[in-house]
Amino acid sequence: MDYKISGDNLQLVTIQLPPDEMVYAEAGSMVYMSANMNMEAKMRGGILKSLGRKISGETMFLTEFRSQGGEGMVSFGGNCPGTIQVVELSGGQEFLAQRDAFLVAEDSVEVQIAFQRRLGAGFFGGEGFILQKYSGNGKVFVHACGDFVEFNLEEGQVLKVDTGSVVGWDATVNYDIERVKGIKTMFFGGEGIFLTTLRGPGRVLLQSLDLGRLAHALQPFMPYQRSGQSGSGMGELIGGLTR
Repeated sequence: MDYKISGDNLQLVTIQLPPDEMVYAEAGSMVYMSANMNMEAKMRGGILKSLGRKISGETMFLTEFRSQGGEGMVSFGGNCPGTIQVVELSGGQEFLAQRDAFLVAEDSVEVQIAFQRRLGAGFFGGEGFILQKYSGNGKVFVHACGDFVEFNLEEGQVLKVDTGSVVGWDATVNYDIERVKGIKTMFFGGEGIFLTTLRGPGRVLLQSLDLGRLAHALQPFMPYQRSGQSGSGMGELIGGLTR
């Protein structure tokens, strides 16, 4: 399987498929495909695994793509401004990711639900209790808001990260949270009360901007409705100047 990731902050991954290969993707993520590409929605793994995917933030049905009569092409994109990263799995590796990260994977990769092992990490770590777990041998493409930063942690190496900025990590990485030191820093430092700690060995994928922060930044500019009338912050300002 050949692929190409194109674009800057609204990326697409375009996959070239020979007739004997298949990929499956999150429903609604296909952007364009060649005429000889056949797609079919399926409950991969049966009803229980499909329900697990629904709980983890994905759809119950995944869409399978196969080419017919020669090599085919299909392209996928995420559901928010961001970038795409390929995660290579081999030798029975497992990779854990935030609940809405999955985009598309090879048929040899399995996507299933996973849970946080530590209560504190589930409540305060920014990823919630429910995660996605990727296993098998092959490529899986993940999507997240902002740009990706990848680290390969050595044995015992610790990385401290803002909660919500972690996209995924190898199952060999220990994931936990710790409280920010100092009352002033905790309440006025702007970084929140908790930090995520990741201890190697293994890969770690971070995002430069999480969707929650993006939504918070855009909130002052969003239309609003009051007393049966709709408007925006800019409209209110212009109205005030013209009265």
